[in-house]
Amino acid sequence: MRPIRAACLATTTALVTLLTCAPVAATATDTDSAHAKGKARVITLIGRLAQQTRFPVNPGGAPAQGDRTVFRSVLFDENDNEVGETGGTCTTTRVDNGGAEVCVVTYTLPGGQLEVQGMLFGILTGGLPTIPPPPFDNGITGGTGEFDRARGSVHAETIAPGTRRFTIDLKH
Repeated sequence: MRPIRAACLATTTALVTLLTCAPVAATATDTDSAHAKGKARVITLIGRLAQQTRFPVNPGGAPAQGDRTVFRSVLFDENDNEVGETGGTCTTTRVDNGGAEVCVVTYTLPGGQLEVQGMLFGILTGGLPTIPPPPFDNGITGGTGEFDRARGSVHAETIAPGTRRFTIDLKH
């Protein structure tokens, strides 16, 4: 079984590569409003994998270019309160040299949505999924509501099986 690559997040997979669930305390930091022009905002959330479906090019065979993973994770704040979800798709673009995927992910949060996309590298070790999945950074390409015209990045790291910490660095 290959790990989800996104979230990422699932989240995306993630994001992706967002795995089997295990409870972990959430950390959240939310400073200022991203909607005010020229402001920066950092949000830290914990994502727990809720659903994941894989669509391999070679079912039961080796990883291949074009393999796809679809995922959804539930997002939690510093008090372990559910605050949203993330969902997306990741597609394998390379299986040699550690493998790579391209992911497109939506983070649904109070006040709007964030759109994120980017590459994940090092998803395969010796032709098998890398466990735990490697950390990644993806770019924020836009959003809705209070995240309208948002830019910045999302850093994701696996902190337990099925659990990722997402640090969202918003620039507006």
